Amino acid sequence: MIFMTLFSRLSKPLLAATVLLASFASVAQAASPAEVRLDYAYYSPTSLVLRHFGWLEKALPGTKVDWVLSQGSNRSLEYLNGGSIDFASTAGLAAVLSRANGSPIKTVYVASRPEWTALAVRKDSPIKTVADLKGKKIAATKGTDPFLFTLRSLQQAGLSKDDVELVHLQHADGRTALERGDVDAWAGLDPLLAASQLQAGSQLLYRNIEFNSYGVISVTEKFAAEHADTVVQVIQAYEQARSWAREHPDDLAALLAKESGLPLDVAKLQLSRTDFSDSQPGPKQIQALKAAAPILTAEGLVRKGVDVNEVVDRLIEPRFGAQVIGKQ
Repeated sequence: MIFMTLFSRLSKPLLAATVLLASFASVAQAASPAEVRLDYAYYSPTSLVLRHFGWLEKALPGTKVDWVLSQGSNRSLEYLNGGSIDFASTAGLAAVLSRANGSPIKTVYVASRPEWTALAVRKDSPIKTVADLKGKKIAATKGTDPFLFTLRSLQQAGLSKDDVELVHLQHADGRTALERGDVDAWAGLDPLLAASQLQAGSQLLYRNIEFNSYGVISVTEKFAAEHADTVVQVIQAYEQARSWAREHPDDLAALLAKESGLPLDVAKLQLSRTDFSDSQPGPKQIQALKAAAPILTAEGLVRKGVDVNEVVDRLIEPRFGAQVIGKQ
């Protein structure tokens, strides 16, 4: 009798808590956003595929899907952090830099493993090595993979950013500045880099795929917490786009050329150095991003006292992709 009385007293608050938790779960599952905003970018071919076929719109019939063009990682992150978009296509290292400087974002998907950036010079340039850039002008878009590629390349050659003049231009303006002779080198980004090679004869001064970070999709922590189901649905749609891209390389090149307004041979050159084989964020990306941590600290690109390795650990979020990738 004592036992039954005790059980009764204990069971009532437990039952109430269970009902409360169940109601919270029900609300969380029902809370899908009225609108989902994504960016698309010429440096992110699968975003073009996804937008072209409207697969996300079909997967989210009750949700308005809006697309915003991003011209570089810096713009994409500005849109994400400013609340203009919910899903941002950026370079992995740019996402690290953003989080290190206070933006609460999570990387939830790997769109590609590209070699999309290199240091380029004009076809008639006397510059033959990175060391020759000492005292020269280099165009680069601050906060993007090409900018960070430049810093790492200079460091490897025994130089720092103080040994050169960095001219902060958006990618398209950087290409123009190089071809006009206003700068000595340009940290290029595909497809503009491929276009400059084929159309203006620009030469690749220095290539290093290890200094190219992954193309990733990131969201804010708030969006991931409030709309976890939507994050999974977006990843499912991106997986559909990735599968199509791998199975239809010629059609992908034609789509990229049409969207970017560049010739087909330019699109094919860009895609020849883009790998779509691994989309799950995890240890591989963490290791690659941590390899760049010293340059972010050494060049004063992150706030003093920030542990960049810890930032990377908190940035990479594999749990959403784990629900989708390899299971379709």
